[in-house]
Amino acid sequence: MRKNYSPEVQDIFVQFGHAYRRLYGNSMPYRHLRAMHAIEICRTASLGGHVERCDTCNNIRITYNSCRNRHCPKCQFLRKEKWVEDRMQDLLPIPYFHVVFTIPYELNAITLRNQKVVYNILFRSAAETLKTLSCDPVYSYGRIGFICVLHTWGQNLMDHPHLHCIVTGGGLSDDDTTWIPCKKDFLFPVSVMSRLFRGKFLAYLVEHYKKSELKFPGAIITLQQRRIFNSLISKLYRKEWVVYSKPPFKNPETVFRYLSRYTHRIAISNQRIINVSEGKVHFLWRDYADGNTTKVMVLDAYEFIRRFLLHILPEKFVKIRYYGLFGNKNHRVSIEKCRSILHVHRTPREVKQEQWQELMLRITGFNVSSCPLCEHGTMKMAHSLPSVRCNGPPAVSK
Repeated sequence: MRKNYSPEVQDIFVQFGHAYRRLYGNSMPYRHLRAMHAIEICRTASLGGHVERCDTCNNIRITYNSCRNRHCPKCQFLRKEKWVEDRMQDLLPIPYFHVVFTIPYELNAITLRNQKVVYNILFRSAAETLKTLSCDPVYSYGRIGFICVLHTWGQNLMDHPHLHCIVTGGGLSDDDTTWIPCKKDFLFPVSVMSRLFRGKFLAYLVEHYKKSELKFPGAIITLQQRRIFNSLISKLYRKEWVVYSKPPFKNPETVFRYLSRYTHRIAISNQRIINVSEGKVHFLWRDYADGNTTKVMVLDAYEFIRRFLLHILPEKFVKIRYYGLFGNKNHRVSIEKCRSILHVHRTPREVKQEQWQELMLRITGFNVSSCPLCEHGTMKMAHSLPSVRCNGPPAVSK
């Protein structure tokens, strides 16, 4: 039993996961089964670990390995901190904007059944919108840089696909000799971004439809009929899509720290879960429609699991993508050109291999190797514990 016990996603899966799989497992994607299994055995004897002994008082501590699944609430902290450190090397002394692209709820049913296709359309449409406007003669920012992070959920755990983008306030000229700054507190008009994004997204959606690359099973089977699909597209063209841009960050050093809130976040953190009892899960959520009021939502445990699994991403799907100046190809060269133009001198960070304990100490100041009993000694590994995990998720009982 954990000290200062509070319920976690793992507890919900352990308590209700087996019964959930018995009911729905035969229709569940394998990635859902695998994610559930990983979360259930994270930091347990199933994954093995090691025994540590204090070199001063001989106190014994057993530490189990983590699952490292990207959907596990326990396995994101150090990944997030390492990501922030790496991104800080690209920081420029300029304004940065936070832009969010959201697709209408009318597309949720299609998206849920065609996640990889629609999420890729979302990235492509948002990226092309920003690139197109940056080159438009009205703005002429040149080559901008931006990072896009996919989120698929709302506070109530229902599907709500949207992209969080951090965008440079200006760009590098085509001849790589000049930095072109944006207007103060202004990137692009929201209405222009919204309509351009809408047009691109729907055009690509129709393109995939014509190539028969979209699936319409179950409740949306009628969308296979071109007349009904075209009617939906026409309706979506008439609707204003939600795109918004927040004011620029006043302190450039807060940019990537802010974005890190989104990069490695999963559908719900353990901190939001307040109680699990009588087959119900109680968790905190913010009701944006009611002035961001914090409320308690109560869901049946099976419904909680179902909603959580809505946000398990397709295999190998990349949820953080880099464009323009931050594009993975030669982005260091582009950033150094910008630094030179902006007269920024940077001392290169010494890169060295670190154990996770060293990284934790450097980032948080907390020494996990210190003996919790005597507080003077250092915990040293005595011997390892073998893994007893199975090869994959448990078989589904029929």
